[in-house]
Amino acid sequence: MAQYNTLLSQRNLHIVHTESSCGWGGQEIRILEESRGMIERGHRVTLLCPVESTIFARARDWGVKAVALPIREKRWPDFKAMRAWIVENRKDIDLINTHSSTDSWLVALSNLSLGKRGVPVLRTRHISAPVKASFANRWLYGRAADRVVTTGEGLRHELIDGLGLAPERVQSIFTGINTRRFVPGSKREARERLGLEVDAVWIGIIATLRSWKGHKYLLKALAELADPRLRLVIVGDGPQRDKLNRLTVELGLTRAVRFAGQQRDVVPWLQALDVFALPSFANEGVSQAVMQAMAVGLPVITTPIGSSADVVKPGLTGMLVPPKDSRALAQAIRKLIDDPQEAARLGEGARTFALENCGLERMITRMEAAFQRVAG
Repeated sequence: MAQYNTLLSQRNLHIVHTESSCGWGGQEIRILEESRGMIERGHRVTLLCPVESTIFARARDWGVKAVALPIREKRWPDFKAMRAWIVENRKDIDLINTHSSTDSWLVALSNLSLGKRGVPVLRTRHISAPVKASFANRWLYGRAADRVVTTGEGLRHELIDGLGLAPERVQSIFTGINTRRFVPGSKREARERLGLEVDAVWIGIIATLRSWKGHKYLLKALAELADPRLRLVIVGDGPQRDKLNRLTVELGLTRAVRFAGQQRDVVPWLQALDVFALPSFANEGVSQAVMQAMAVGLPVITTPIGSSADVVKPGLTGMLVPPKDSRALAQAIRKLIDDPQEAARLGEGARTFALENCGLERMITRMEAAFQRVAG
């Protein structure tokens, strides 16, 4: 029996990911990075997503097979499309890993309609948006999914405490980052390469321009500091771009702020910084950008939203400030730029933590074990 269990734990799987979101951010990047890692370990991976989604367009870059399905909404045609695909392929599926609300419901209801002909399901919960303690959600997470993975301990406890899930069925697995790629570098060389002022003090944020990422509080903090040495680079794009541009003008910061847009390679942008800030106030798990900044050896300022406090330890790896508080954010920035030795100490602590806890291989190994357990 022991030999059988060992062989079972090492068998190759066909893992199916579903993602109904058409956006692009840490959640989608994790799906693709994780999928590539599983493929490299001999597993097969198929991604189901809308044809118009960014993840569908980008999957090829990661070597991941993507199948277009109309699964954007919780409606009858989308349900029929999901159910039909599962029926046609279920004998070749070991498990389905769902990610967003819509695709999780479509898979759950498809399985319910198929009864014993359904397939095992693992649900990954990426963000900290509140989950209403309703009968429907308790069923979705507690019965429709065989196991739940969250991206941090804070999110795990929210589901256990809020929905009454059995603790042994909910596991926290940090999103992994490539610690061989995200490494410290020369600030001067990075700034010269990117066309940034070499002698300025650069604060940076890498995030999709969504309201809850807190960009406006970072801009207000910069205005409050009124320090001619300070510059802010905003890497990313999104629906808040026009509003943030207008706010930059209103605050008189046009010379101090650079909108860099979406960047495929953010490593040099991180290497160019003195301080990384992400003042999110909602919907955060553990930000990949925060962990990437930590791996590069930057002192990080963020908020205790979601599971951010799992990695940013005040006084050890970074600083936490209250959400929606530009004054506290300004004070934290001031402390770091006025005390370079403290900033360097926090940066070193951040890199050590990232190397020990946030590596890509660690995530893939733990997710592989979770997949094997669900597949049975």
